[in-house]
Formats: sequence, C-alpha cells, structure tokens
Amino acid sequence: MKLIRCALAVLAIAGASGCRRGETPAPGVATPSVALHRDKVALGSPIDITYTFVVAPDAPPFKEAYRVFVGVVDTDGQLMWADDHDPEIPTTEWKPNQTVAYTRTVFVPIYPYVGDAEIHMGLYSLQTQKRVPLIGEDVGKRAYKVARLQLQPQTENVFTQFKEGWHPAEVAEHNALVEWQWTKKAATLAFKNPKKDAIFYLDLDNPGGVFNEPQQVRIIVGDRVVDEFTLTPRRQVLKKIPITAAQFGTDDLVELRIDVDKTFVPALLPASNSKDPRELGVRVFHAFVQPVS
Repeated sequence: MKLIRCALAVLAIAGASGCRRGETPAPGVATPSVALHRDKVALGSPIDITYTFVVAPDAPPFKEAYRVFVGVVDTDGQLMWADDHDPEIPTTEWKPNQTVAYTRTVFVPIYPYVGDAEIHMGLYSLQTQKRVPLIGEDVGKRAYKVARLQLQPQTENVFTQFKEGWHPAEVAEHNALVEWQWTKKAATLAFKNPKKDAIFYLDLDNPGGVFNEPQQVRIIVGDRVVDEFTLTPRRQVLKKIPITAAQFGTDDLVELRIDVDKTFVPALLPASNSKDPRELGVRVFHAFVQPVS
C-alpha cells in the first residue's frame, strides 16, 4: 500500500536521466496530477492520495511497464520519503486520451520535520532507470510538481498505547522507515475515547514462509466484536474498520483488542531453522484511530 515501504535509493537512481544539454525536449506522453483528501496531515497518520495520469492524444504506445515514482520534499527540496509503486493499470495498456486514476492510502512516516512540503512524481523504467517525459511543471530531471501539503506534529493524532500482548517493535533491515510489531494471541491497544464515530486503520500481514495457514482475526472493543476477517499468508492488507461512538461506550479510555485464532512459535516448527522462541500472531505495521470529522 504504501509511502514507508519504498526504497529511497530507487528514486535517487531514477533521477540520473535528465535531458542532455542541447537536446530538444521530448514531447510529454501524459499529464500527472494528485488529489489529497486533506492538505494538512499529521506525522504518522494515514492519507488517501488519488493519482491521475491523462494520456496525451498523440502519445505513442507504451512498450514497457513503467513504474511511478513519488517523492515528498521539504522547503529546501530535500527528499524526505517516497511512494514508488506500480500503477493499477500497467502503462503497456494505456491508450491516447485515456484517464488513469487510482487511490492509495499511505501512512506519513514519523519524520523529523513539520511544515510545508511538496509532492513530485513521474514515471521511470525499471530496466534503464531513465525517466519518461511528461506534461507539467518540471522541477528538474523529469520530476513534476503535483501537490502541496502541510505536515503537522504527531501530537495532532489520537495517542494509542500498545499494552498487553505485543512484542517489541522491529525495523526493516534496509529501510528504517518500515517498522512493525508482532502480536501474541491477543493484543490490546488503549486510547482516549474520541466520543464520536471513527475509522480504525489496521495494516497487517502474516509474512508466511514458516507458517502458512490462514488466520481468523477479530477486532473487539469492550465486549463487542466490531469486525472479523481472514488473514491470508504472504498478503499485506489494510483494514479500514468503522467504529461508532456507541461502540466506544462512555468511558474516557477505550481498550481495543486484536484476537487471533492461530499463533505459532518459529523455533518449534519443523520446517523452520529459526531459534525464535516467541509466540507470534500477526505482524502489525500500523494501528491508527481516525475520528470522523
């Protein structure tokens, strides 16, 4: 899904293919744009981003499945993070005059910066790393400015406390912006009652490999099951679970529990070479409560 899962190095490498001095600029093959569901967003919170490409009427056939690069930069033009991804419709299927639009929910990383920021985007080849000429405000090296947003402090969010049933946080080996926590069979979150309807964002997976069975996951607030779903191994999912003010109850503090029907201990599985003795449930990348305004 997501901003924190993209390698910043890819964006940097892709930037090496600007036009050579003296060359006639190649015609743009599409016009990129971005729509944000809000232009002020707190660090650590989710935001829906709609990416749109309007293919030029005279665009030649796309012979390669290009990748979208997206960079969020500060007021000094420094890259803070990226959301490189494949478009929902491969570019090899794009046609002249076609509008290609899709929405991604991404989580803003906990980055040491607040203030104004810009979103730059474009297309590049995975084979050659060269960027594709597009139509729009080129800020250099075929990166196109498509939106502005204001990053706000994390204190604007509903503070969520990870209580019982959680293992310590872990960080991806090659990307410090990617962090997760494993649950045990039951894991509890606590937060201040928003006293209004809200969306509970739960970004999770079971990476598979040593444990490849589907798991039933239940989300419980108080003594009420507010959602239940099956988690398939090797597939990261983002659940957006509506919770009403009535389901939150009247107490000032709310406890939400994530229950898993099956857990595993890597060290006890015959197919595993792991010595990890922990009881593992599901791997959670984000758990966020967003009040409905």
